[in-house]
Amino acid sequence: MQSQMRNLKYHVAATLDGFIAREDDSVDCFPMNLSPEHIMDYLNSLASEYDTVLMGRGTYEPGLKVGVTDPYPSLETYVFSRTMKESPDPRVHLVREDAVGFVRELKTRPGKQTDMSTVIRAAKMTVPKDIYLAGGGPLAKSLFDAGLIDEVIVKLNPVLIGSGKTLAPQLPRQVELELISTKAYRNGIVLLQYAVKR
Repeated sequence: MQSQMRNLKYHVAATLDGFIAREDDSVDCFPMNLSPEHIMDYLNSLASEYDTVLMGRGTYEPGLKVGVTDPYPSLETYVFSRTMKESPDPRVHLVREDAVGFVRELKTRPGKQTDMSTVIRAAKMTVPKDIYLAGGGPLAKSLFDAGLIDEVIVKLNPVLIGSGKTLAPQLPRQVELELISTKAYRNGIVLLQYAVKR
């Protein structure tokens, strides 16, 4: 029996005007008044939906500058960079090769399985956990272009900054999305979940 292809979800925070960070990769523009409900939803999604996280150097380095070498200790972590010489943490895998080819192969790996029998009253059923694309920018652009991103989950923050790093800079083609769900939090953050139309 052939294993089911895992989904790649671009799960990212953005400003209302579509930026994921300032030009210098800092994220101090995002409000710090996170609601407990929002934090719990995010932590639950990390634990229940994902077993792997991907990020570019620009997403990884801000944490590294303050001593965080393994930002997602419960997930298999891959950092894509052509300039980093070595990984500062044995749990963080540095990928210098072609991102598209690597992610295409990664999606076919079985990954951890989630037991769905407690959710769906049926015979024992499992589904593979998804892959989390954190941050992204240029990495997201190349993965969108290759048709490898299956969902986009945007934590839309109630702030405008005017310029910065966009969700997917200079996409070569339009990517159509279909809304799956929305959730508004009391602090003004809105969580938007979309499927990428094929």
